[in-house]
Amino acid sequence: MGVKFSYNSFMRFREIKKNKHKKQQHESQERYKYAKTTDRIKAFITDMFMIYVPILYIITYVFMGGKDAFQESDIAPFLAVSIYGLIYSLLLAKLGQTPGKKAYDIKVVDEKSGENLSFARAYLRFIMFLFSSFSLLGLFIVFYRKDKKSLHDLVCGSVVIGVDNSKDLL
Repeated sequence: MGVKFSYNSFMRFREIKKNKHKKQQHESQERYKYAKTTDRIKAFITDMFMIYVPILYIITYVFMGGKDAFQESDIAPFLAVSIYGLIYSLLLAKLGQTPGKKAYDIKVVDEKSGENLSFARAYLRFIMFLFSSFSLLGLFIVFYRKDKKSLHDLVCGSVVIGVDNSKDLL
């Protein structure tokens, strides 16, 4: 007594499945207004100048005594990147934005809940960003995806969205 499937029932199942998949895609597309890639790049450059450069300056001239000592040190660049990663992750966990992201009205949130990332996930996102920037492949994925996610967003389940600040003006 085997179960028999007819061609029509199989095709109905496929249509139901396809429509369900389209509905889920449509709902996720309406849920978020994805940030533009150009705004993400400009926000990154702004963050580098507002956060990373001062860290480099303090480590180089306050603690190391000059550029020669910084260049000879193996641990100083690692320390600078680590401090930047901690500050970056703390800002994402608390506010969902860094100064650069705030300047361009974008925010990093959890894809499913829409809430800010936890500190651990934000730090993992930073570590994955370092990995994807070394390979470059992880950064170029954003140009081929409709949701504008790069490798570190895919791994961490985060999404970079545009923020509507019109409600802040009222």
